[in-house]
Amino acid sequence: MTAVSVEDEPVVAAQLFGSRIDLARAYTRELGQRGEELGLIGPLEPPRLWSRHILNCVLVAPLLRAGTVGDIGSGAGLPGLVLAIARPDVHFVLIEPMERRIDWLERESTELGLDNVTVLRARAEDVRLDSGLDQVTARAVTSLSKLIPITAPLLRPGGEMVFLKGARVSDEVTAAARQIRRARLTGVEVLELGADILPEVTRVFRATVD
Repeated sequence: MTAVSVEDEPVVAAQLFGSRIDLARAYTRELGQRGEELGLIGPLEPPRLWSRHILNCVLVAPLLRAGTVGDIGSGAGLPGLVLAIARPDVHFVLIEPMERRIDWLERESTELGLDNVTVLRARAEDVRLDSGLDQVTARAVTSLSKLIPITAPLLRPGGEMVFLKGARVSDEVTAAARQIRRARLTGVEVLELGADILPEVTRVFRATVD
């Protein structure tokens, strides 16, 4: 098998992950080498894996509370596994419907020794939890107009949506006005993170369930 060229680690990565940087390196190395083969990332991603994906996700870590966070459509573990590495004080429920991705998430969680991760095979709209989540995350899953209705029922009153979104997030917020009202979301805002350290900012939609 041809060796995959994975992007060199940016200097800022060690600052963002702190004492957990070795775990982040191990995860990034494994995803870079095996991700395309397993259908987790595309062929263009390894050369920009750190800057476009890993750091993009870890910038959200300071926004998380010390509670239980659900990650919808975890896929390769972006952002779920990255955030679980960065925030060992938070418990993560990684929700993913595809079996091969579930296998990857379970294997990586075990190999990295992440005891703050539960992997759940299900579609978000089919999930039934004993108690509501404190927060829910998602990245590159679907539009806000579809994401809000399937995630709002998973949150406890006062729970928070923290979604990583693309450059057109403001348009998505406008298009999802009806869903925002129906879900009784308050404090709706779009944050831009990492403008001083990444080539492209991390955009986050954040809102609270009333």
